[in-house]
Amino acid sequence: MEYLEKVLEKLKEWARRLIETLHGPESQPEPELIPIPVDEPRRRR
Repeated sequence: MEYLEKVLEKLKEWARRLIETLHGPESQPEPELIPIPVDEPRRRR
């Protein structure tokens, strides 16, 4: 039984690699931008 699980796991890995090769890597969400505080210069009158 354990042998079959190893074979299935290997087949899943090969299938994933094949799909990744054909369609490109899995899409990953873009990282969320972190707002950076900026000191605005004081306006002169």
